[in-house]
Amino acid sequence: MISITVIVILSYLVGSIPGSLWVGKLMHGVDVREHGSGNAGATNVFRVLGWKAGVLATLVDVGKGFLAAGVIAELVRIDGLPQNLPFWRIETVTQLVAGVAAIGGHMFPVFAGFKGGKGMNTSMGILLAITPVSISVSVAVFIFVLLARKAVSLASMTAAIAFPVSVGVRKYYLGIDQLDASLFIISILIAVGLIWAHRSNIKRLINGTENRVGTFRPARGMIGRGELSKSQ
Repeated sequence: MISITVIVILSYLVGSIPGSLWVGKLMHGVDVREHGSGNAGATNVFRVLGWKAGVLATLVDVGKGFLAAGVIAELVRIDGLPQNLPFWRIETVTQLVAGVAAIGGHMFPVFAGFKGGKGMNTSMGILLAITPVSISVSVAVFIFVLLARKAVSLASMTAAIAFPVSVGVRKYYLGIDQLDASLFIISILIAVGLIWAHRSNIKRLINGTENRVGTFRPARGMIGRGELSKSQ
């Protein structure tokens, strides 16, 4: 039986894998934190390096969350938590603990000077492992808002809010018992955390200066447009 400390450490280390940073350096010899928005996330990789690097960085970030909640949480079990309380299932709590640790690792990665991304894709991987139906609703909301408003940050925050709403409706209105109350509570906290991580984006949205998607064609990135070399 493994303690909660081991789960948190393993998941944090998995979350700390700086996928965007490593993809940028391996594929183009570029530190994405020095270009674009300066964020070490997949969105900035799309902006700076184009769609191929962006897709790979996204897969790594989503995979980190799925690995933490879907694999690490299945291999070990938390010591010391009550097993038969009416408001949580120990399996779901274990997945959520692993997931939150992975998000912390992504945002403050030990392998990249504690300067990471905002955690949206890692959160999606976690929730995909726990409840694929509700995360599918969030993805649909993300796509709709992105197409309508062309702002990735706004789409991300809206999708983050849509998830606990979907869980709450499915559990408390539709009566789906498989959804644990702890998932509803933690998903609200995750949404709040992601919105906090996007606070600079919120200011730019209010001021009308937030970056927006100009086209939905495959991104060439700053390298493809020759802008990166000019800025160096």
